[in-house]
Amino acid sequence: MQVLVTGGSGFIGRALCRQLLQAGHHPTVLTRDVRAAARHLPGVRLIAALDELERADAAINLAGESLTRGRWNARRKQAFRDSRIGTTQRLLAWLQRRQTRPAVLVSGSAIGYYGPRDDTPLDETAAPGDDFAAQLCRDWETEAAKATGLGVRVCLLRTGIVLGADGGALGRMLPPFRLGLGGPMGSGRQWMSWVHRADLVRLILWLLENQDGSGAYNATAPQPVTNREFARTLGRVLRRPALLTTPAPALKLMFGEMADLLLTGQRVVPQRARAQGFEFHHPQLQAALCDLLE
Repeated sequence: MQVLVTGGSGFIGRALCRQLLQAGHHPTVLTRDVRAAARHLPGVRLIAALDELERADAAINLAGESLTRGRWNARRKQAFRDSRIGTTQRLLAWLQRRQTRPAVLVSGSAIGYYGPRDDTPLDETAAPGDDFAAQLCRDWETEAAKATGLGVRVCLLRTGIVLGADGGALGRMLPPFRLGLGGPMGSGRQWMSWVHRADLVRLILWLLENQDGSGAYNATAPQPVTNREFARTLGRVLRRPALLTTPAPALKLMFGEMADLLLTGQRVVPQRARAQGFEFHHPQLQAALCDLLE
């Protein structure tokens, strides 16, 4: 299968491309820096513009600047929108110009769609939130869903906290936790809906092949945990104490509005994928962390 990937040189995209190659597919990655991407994506075709690609059997849209690196301001918020919604708009324009279109588009989103929530488990039928991150996800999904009007099957991937030892949220946590300086953030009662990167990649490939799959899917492990439980479990796996709490005021002082992503959460469950037969290989946090770190 010829597979177009946006965001293919990122933390998730690199693992996805490796798995696509191993499965016998032919990924093509759209990237702003072909030379830099080539160092991370051996054996993958790289293009700087969509019109360099004549056709694709499937498209995976993962492009998006990280929300969790640094303080937010008007310029950065616009960059978040451009990297997600702008890329999706360009992808739709490319689809419109094609006589033969991909059969399926798997397009990124995030569990930020639901906004800050309490202890209520949230499946894909839950209402969206109304904060900045939720509106960003809603607009992103709305744009991607327009591909259905072009005859493309669309799956919307509401991704949780993706765990991998070589980057992402866990990669940023590891240095202080390995020094025994880790611990909960704020009250520690906020929910963390996480997923092992290997399971996320498997889910994406499953959506490519599952002809009945369409609409929103929560890309999170079946057993979310609180932030306090996450910290304790990570400390236990690393054999380090995890008792140093970072107070909420300190996080707000450091990160401003972005701190809300760290201090609030959602208890998300992957109802639709499991109901349609997808099985997670890493449903429990401690076993997932051991797989990644030991």
